[in-house]
Amino acid sequence: MKRKLIALIMLVVLCNTAKAQDVENELNPVYYGVTSLAIAPDARAGAIGDVGVATDPDVSSQYWNPAKYPFCISRAGVSLNYTPWLRQIVSDIDLANITGYYRIGEWDAISASLRYFSLGEVFYSSTGFDNLNVDNYSESIRPYEMSFDVAYSRMLSETFSLGVGLRWIYSDLRYDYFSEGSKPASAFAADIAMYYNNYIMLGNRECQLGLGLTATNIGSKISFYGDEESQFIPANLRLGASLMIPFDEYNRFTIAADANKLLVPTVPTQQQYIDDRLGGNADLYHEGEYQQYVREEYSDMSSIKGIFTSFSDAPGGFKEELEEVQWSVGAEYVYHDQFSLRAGYHHESESKGNRKYFTVGGGFRMNVFSLDVGYVISTAQSNPLDQTLRFTLAFDMDGLKDLFK
Repeated sequence: MKRKLIALIMLVVLCNTAKAQDVENELNPVYYGVTSLAIAPDARAGAIGDVGVATDPDVSSQYWNPAKYPFCISRAGVSLNYTPWLRQIVSDIDLANITGYYRIGEWDAISASLRYFSLGEVFYSSTGFDNLNVDNYSESIRPYEMSFDVAYSRMLSETFSLGVGLRWIYSDLRYDYFSEGSKPASAFAADIAMYYNNYIMLGNRECQLGLGLTATNIGSKISFYGDEESQFIPANLRLGASLMIPFDEYNRFTIAADANKLLVPTVPTQQQYIDDRLGGNADLYHEGEYQQYVREEYSDMSSIKGIFTSFSDAPGGFKEELEEVQWSVGAEYVYHDQFSLRAGYHHESESKGNRKYFTVGGGFRMNVFSLDVGYVISTAQSNPLDQTLRFTLAFDMDGLKDLFK
């Protein structure tokens, strides 16, 4: 139980870290619920630094930008994605994802994905807690989070497409005996996506330029303890660009970059409360009154208002708002549309979580299927994401159709 609880805490820490007291020197992350929604599921994007909003369309584009699907060459495809998560701590936390799409005619596409994040089996008991005056009690539970989404995308011209998606989110992280009043929670959200794909001349080479913009998880808040303690889900704004440069008929090289910002307001700090309500007099501080201030200024805020507030509520002002922007860069080399080598880097400010890591990976593709692998190399000390592996197995439905013919 102890190691699994540590893993649960680390899952939150990786996306949220700890509360700050001094906005100049301490961590002041953005808090939200259903943190597994922020985990990239596929190995290709995971190998190029978690970059994917404007790269070439592939089967797993649903997570990054569903508007890319009308530009896919194949009529349909399915991918299976698997990530053993936090293997530095425990051995049975996993993220599994299945994604599929189908192009309708030449201009439209529909797509869907199912995500399941398992925290494995957790055993706990009240033994050793006699001082809490509880009866001896033990139980085995399997906490998990999942989501299901569908999307529709359409090309508005030969170079530009739009996509919209709907998502159902479910989370069951209950520890019933010790978390009185907790219950499984659900939420609904929507995605809006845009993708631009065109060719430009650089010297004597015709290169492919991609631009992407998405706003994801725009929807309701989620509550495990009733409406009075609802949490924001990880609404996110992502912008990216990619440039594919062909060297000859068999070799091409792509560079890409993404920047994303959580559209979630920052929890008011104690210093904000002291300055706002107490006139800067810390001697008048009272924890209960501070918690009431947090409820008024944060917990009771609607999700839509939270999106707009998230652009201007950082205690450190504009400088801290910029620190909330995560960015990634990556590169991909492809030979003969069959072999791929990838590398990238992901950066997050130290005050917002300090997730800094390099990524590497590769892929192999046949007419019927492709296999991709991604690997994380952390640059921050004691980062449990270090050595994380991602695997993606994708099937080309046109290739399968030709094979059986």
